[in-house]
Amino acid sequence: MAFIDDPRIPPGTTVDDLRALAVRLATEAGSLVREGRPDTVEVAATKSSAVDVVTQMDADSEALLRRVIASERPDDAVLGEEDGHSTGGSGLTWVVDPIDGTVNYLYGVGPHAVSVAVVVGEPDPTTWTVLAGAVHCVNDGRTWSAGLGAGATLDGRPVRVNDPRPLAESLCGTGFGYAAERRAAQAAVLVEVLPRVRDIRRLGSAAVDLCLVASGALDVYYERGLNPWDMAAGLLVVEEAGGVVRGLHGRPATGEMTVAGPRETVAALVSVLEDAGADQGA
Repeated sequence: MAFIDDPRIPPGTTVDDLRALAVRLATEAGSLVREGRPDTVEVAATKSSAVDVVTQMDADSEALLRRVIASERPDDAVLGEEDGHSTGGSGLTWVVDPIDGTVNYLYGVGPHAVSVAVVVGEPDPTTWTVLAGAVHCVNDGRTWSAGLGAGATLDGRPVRVNDPRPLAESLCGTGFGYAAERRAAQAAVLVEVLPRVRDIRRLGSAAVDLCLVASGALDVYYERGLNPWDMAAGLLVVEEAGGVVRGLHGRPATGEMTVAGPRETVAALVSVLEDAGADQGA
């Protein structure tokens, strides 16, 4: 069991311990989401637009995650989609999405997941180091996890991104924003991407999309507008499965653009996205 050699991290902290806790958090919250689902799910609130919804289960799932983290690691900070950033003194931050794919959960269709990661440094994709993460797909019970330098697994079995292949033979995942202006811009980019790939899949959960790249069910994935909690765990799963995750114009993956997959396939897709101005406009 290797300790993490980083002066920002509390002595005695191990990737294995953090990974195990991430898996437990994601699966416990996932069980709550799955078993506590009412016959009819109601919208509790909206955020950026009328279609950017929050349910009571989003709040309940995040509350569970925060309770367990406070009990197990009281000095760590937490950044969650629903309740924001709570500070801590350990140098570690848990970045959590209580339901990634809330619209899928609302309608009872498609994947939705609990995503849990722990990072050192500010919870900012441009500067953080993700140490461990887990994504639990609520609707089918699959769990992906990864530890920095320790590989990635699906239900305990090692996973690997697909070998690189021409973009025209690559199945590509993507997602869309909630604001009408952003959707229009993304649709224009899609017109440029779709003729150049095998096909497009839009599943509705960024965390699951990233994990599907890691396990070879998608060849490559791109999306504009991801938040830190959308990508933190899935990013590490892809990287530990042998893939790369990056943005455009030599920048790291951020809310402006996230592209994931085998290095050569990502490079080809990045070129198409840059030519299409995929990180510009609304």
